[in-house]
Amino acid sequence: MPEPSRSQILVYGAVAVALLLVGVRAIRAEGGESAPPAAAAAAGSGAEELSLSRSGGPDVVVDVAGAVRRPGVYRLPAGARVVDAIDRAGGPAGDALLAGINRAARLADGQQVMVPERGPGGTVAAAGVTAEDGPISLGSASSEQLETIDGIGPVTAAKIIEYRDRHGGLSSVNQLDEVSGIGPATMESLRARLQP
Repeated sequence: MPEPSRSQILVYGAVAVALLLVGVRAIRAEGGESAPPAAAAAAGSGAEELSLSRSGGPDVVVDVAGAVRRPGVYRLPAGARVVDAIDRAGGPAGDALLAGINRAARLADGQQVMVPERGPGGTVAAAGVTAEDGPISLGSASSEQLETIDGIGPVTAAKIIEYRDRHGGLSSVNQLDEVSGIGPATMESLRARLQP
């Protein structure tokens, strides 16, 4: 077998280095590390969207209703937040009461994001979905809505709302286990009727 020439060795070396760089980049992409600085610069303002889509897992489908410009069902990347769903639905309507929901909560597949409307005098107008129609949004549930759940009375509903307000919202129904007066049976009722 003839010996390779010097130019062939250089070509083989360059191909090996290129393959090594491609392999390292592929391993980083699988590990969920952030994009290299050159890729982030090329993406410009879309770099934030890139980090959402790389968070892994399947997309989530959510129903955005209430005081938004384009209510409907939307597909969002895994790891998206309530604020992303509101933005996808065209943003809040003029009468939206955003203080009534936790915009930082992560979305779950099948979740309904209900943006409450500001009623007369700044009060929350009745939501379009009644307790019998589906899950109640933990981020915006009123005392009256919470009281429709088995085992929740006015006192416990007030404690839940106080806990939610004190902690800047809730991202999981399981956090309500820390509210005094809620036992295992009530937690089961809450899991069945509430969504984050």
